[in-house]
Amino acid sequence: MDKLIRNGVVIDGTGKVIEDAVIAIKGDRITAIGPATDFVGIDAKEVIDAQGGYILPGLIDTHVHMMMEIKDVRESLITPFSMRFYEALAYMKRTLDAGITTVRDAGYADLGVKQAIENGLISGPRMQISVNPLTITGGHGDNWMVSDMDLTNKAYPGFPSGICDGPEQVRQKVREMLRAGADIIKVHATGGVMSPTDHPEFTQFSMEELRIIVEEAAYRKGRKVMAHAQGAEGVKQAVRAGIHSIEHGIFLDDEAIELMLEHGTYLVPTLLAPVSVVEASEANESMPAYAVDKAKEVMEIHQQSVARAYEAGVKIAMGTDAGVMAHGTNLRELALMCDIGMSPMEAILASTKIAAECLGWEERIGTIAEGKLADLVIVQDNPLENIASMADTNNIKTVMQGGELKKQLSIHAGIPS
Repeated sequence: MDKLIRNGVVIDGTGKVIEDAVIAIKGDRITAIGPATDFVGIDAKEVIDAQGGYILPGLIDTHVHMMMEIKDVRESLITPFSMRFYEALAYMKRTLDAGITTVRDAGYADLGVKQAIENGLISGPRMQISVNPLTITGGHGDNWMVSDMDLTNKAYPGFPSGICDGPEQVRQKVREMLRAGADIIKVHATGGVMSPTDHPEFTQFSMEELRIIVEEAAYRKGRKVMAHAQGAEGVKQAVRAGIHSIEHGIFLDDEAIELMLEHGTYLVPTLLAPVSVVEASEANESMPAYAVDKAKEVMEIHQQSVARAYEAGVKIAMGTDAGVMAHGTNLRELALMCDIGMSPMEAILASTKIAAECLGWEERIGTIAEGKLADLVIVQDNPLENIASMADTNNIKTVMQGGELKKQLSIHAGIPS
């Protein structure tokens, strides 16, 4: 046995709680889990004392932008292109320190970034990537300004442009993203809060185009499609086209919710996104006025829509849109999910088991079980009693990813051990 974690309360990601638990780890895998009485006389090369803390599966954020963090446009204009890669190293560290061991990148991380993590060149969350989201000319993701200044993420080797119009162009763009290494295709099916020339309720792409995107992704490499979809009509088109997950879902109506239930579509709420835009506008001038106005308009509607979807039984996977807000603040989302009616345990499941299912990685991660990757987080405060404590990175005492310790602090002193 390589490692034993003792003296902790396990919240295993299935809804089960194990008091005074022990977890055995060999290499990058969990080999056994159970009450301490089952492990009498068993030792290991390394014993980690959880000191009465709470042990959870590594958390999963199904909607991040690892290669960006919103900044003042004036600063962006004078920042060299290559700086984004070096800045992302800090974003990745903050993400791991927050207890997020796996992410689904919803745009702008390329295959080289993912491989650098997999090959151990840099430390970061395990990633699924979409490379560059598909968007229509003048839609969400096209950051052309009326001054003729274009802030759209420019194409470079391994990172094709995502702008496409019409059936043949969208087919080609799906193929280009898959060629570039996309694990999932991301499409902007509606306008958005952060885009300069549209509104969240504007519908983008025709049904024909959306169906081609879904079919091409499935036919070519068996890939699924995630859709930025905020307006009700855009959500319904995306679900009918076979989209795997709806991101944001601000203006859901009863028909959209029924369709999601019928098709088994996941909802990734990102409740933190509009909240963070409004907060940033109050703290500094980093947010453009058009984004702040739209965020204020949709914030309450967004919460009501997600609450209705939850009450109806739509599958909800935790996602934040990190990059719109600071990386490392991801787990503020859990308290927001509880504010719309979820229990703390349900919020944890949305961030572990259900999130892993959304990624199609439920056999590898998402629960603490024999044979799964040893992605584990130890927290000091009981999240079932105080879910908001998860947002405090000082409360995240230990982070393990694939059996390797990425963070270890003393439970009681709160300083490096």
